[in-house]
Amino acid sequence: MKAARLLRILLLLQTQGRQTAPRLAAQLEVSVRTVLRDMDHLSAAGVPVWGQAGRHGGGFELRSGWSTQLTGMTEAEAQAIWLAGLPQAAAELGLGAAAASARLKLLAAVPSDVQASSGRVAQRLYLDPLDWYRAADQPNFLREVAQAVWQSRSLRVLYQSWQGERWRTLDPLGLVLKAGAWYLVARPARARKARTYRLASLKACEISAECFVRPADFDLGEFWRESSARFEAELRRLQVRVRATPLGLARLANARVPHQVQSDGTLVLWFESEDMALRQLLALGLEVELLQPQTLRDALASLGEALARRYAEPT
Repeated sequence: MKAARLLRILLLLQTQGRQTAPRLAAQLEVSVRTVLRDMDHLSAAGVPVWGQAGRHGGGFELRSGWSTQLTGMTEAEAQAIWLAGLPQAAAELGLGAAAASARLKLLAAVPSDVQASSGRVAQRLYLDPLDWYRAADQPNFLREVAQAVWQSRSLRVLYQSWQGERWRTLDPLGLVLKAGAWYLVARPARARKARTYRLASLKACEISAECFVRPADFDLGEFWRESSARFEAELRRLQVRVRATPLGLARLANARVPHQVQSDGTLVLWFESEDMALRQLLALGLEVELLQPQTLRDALASLGEALARRYAEPT
């Protein structure tokens, strides 16, 4: 731990320049006294680090032009490097500190003029993977599941689906972060094809001591793309035709309802079910008129009449 801390101090001084003892202590999550002792150890080891007292200009820095080449990555840092641009995801996986350290080592490995450019990108570009009005899932047992994925160890989980809760034995093949929600791609016991499980629906999780053989031809990215395409196709089971005002067309786009403009100016919309279509069309009000199918048009008219009767009555 001490050696890793000393290396990180070196990298911080190399990439960020002069640092005060309190600032270093905050970044390393240690006391100021520990930082001062570490500086003594670095100096005794021959590292050209020097300190300057002063309320405004004080701090520690390396001799101009000196840099360390001790930038080798640990196993955790090598895993975290793929999450270097997703600090929240790295933190949820328990790799937050490793990701920060990996970023620091990468930055220390590039020339000083490139370091400055990289710093500007980090300060001027922020990635927010969540859509508006949406909160991130609470991924249950994420770190346990991630451990099983890294080590190819089977899982026994209590999973809640629309059919109820049931224990399942799974071979975890990969993790996917989609719009703030974590998903596990796993192969059920005695099954040949992988399936997708939402971590927010996990109620219990046990890691097996036994390892499984990962399919040599399994590609997580390819599986997710194909699975997503199938899922989106299932959301387009019901096709309807509507007429929309310019405002209605804008609201359809904002609501992300799949639609296509026809040559006669009408629109074709797709919904997962009649119930979903009724709810969406009712929210669009008079800006969108349902033309077909007639059965759905009749259902929407009946729902409108019922609403009119309810709100015609005094409260």
